[in-house]
Amino acid sequence: MPTVLRKDGFEFYFYSEEGNEPPHIHVDRGSGTAKFWLRPLALEYADGLKAAEVKKARRLVEENRELLLDKWNEHFA
Repeated sequence: MPTVLRKDGFEFYFYSEEGNEPPHIHVDRGSGTAKFWLRPLALEYADGLKAAEVKKARRLVEENRELLLDKWNEHFA
């Protein structure tokens, strides 16, 4: 489970066995979690996060999408 970014209390990671899925990132903050598809950017699910936290997580994913895609491609290449 490589963690690729920590920012503003959020942890961004993916699971090593998920290379058969399209590029995506899991985001945790506290006991809440979300999953975002990276191309195109879309929320797959969110659980235990407040709406403002989901919005903030989405903004951080968008701001760091190239880094997240690079890390995905490095890991699953």
